[in-house]
Amino acid sequence: MNYIIVANHDRYAKLSRNLSNRLDSNFYFISNKEDLTYSCLKEINPKYVFFPHWSYIIPEEIFNNFECIIFHMTDVPFGRGGSPLQNLVSRGIYDTKISALKCVKELDAGPVYLKRPLNLNGSAEEIYLRAANVIEEMIYDIITTHPSPIDQIGEVVNFQRRKPIESNIEELDNLEKVYDFIRMLDADGYPKAYVNTKHFTLEFERASFKGDLIHADVKIRKRDGLDE
Repeated sequence: MNYIIVANHDRYAKLSRNLSNRLDSNFYFISNKEDLTYSCLKEINPKYVFFPHWSYIIPEEIFNNFECIIFHMTDVPFGRGGSPLQNLVSRGIYDTKISALKCVKELDAGPVYLKRPLNLNGSAEEIYLRAANVIEEMIYDIITTHPSPIDQIGEVVNFQRRKPIESNIEELDNLEKVYDFIRMLDADGYPKAYVNTKHFTLEFERASFKGDLIHADVKIRKRDGLDE
């Protein structure tokens, strides 16, 4: 049996290797948007196409012809939409669920195959690595038990994809919030928490919270447009 894992980050490449060994099946890993085509998938002819972390719209031709399963870091229907980790932590929510959803046209609105708990302590990179392990087990369960997806129940709460300007910590008024902002953005590919001075931008990462202070690494850059 063939399966495909689609993710635009290398941290998920191990899922293909691990699951291939555990299930004695063929797993293909797609990381580039250009490779996610109907013709490519038709040639592989997968039973399932799994999307553990994907930043692009999935074409209708793909999800209408293949069983596509999205993994979303909220207890849907709460938290449909972009930047789920950052939206949760910025709201003071530190425990969530990963939902495995059938891909449909409406964003994150598909029926649910299963859910698993996830704690949101630590840096964003640590959380994503922990989530990858949870998703591996969820994929294993889906392949071995073939659950039927069930329609979402409850009030729909939509999240908006966060913009880099929302990572500015200048207006925050307590250390817990500052710490949360730094850690929730501390992962490869994300704009870091920052604050501006007249001529420089200070970016923060690898934070530890000591109760009355925060230790963090700081990168200092000349502000855009002020280099001359």
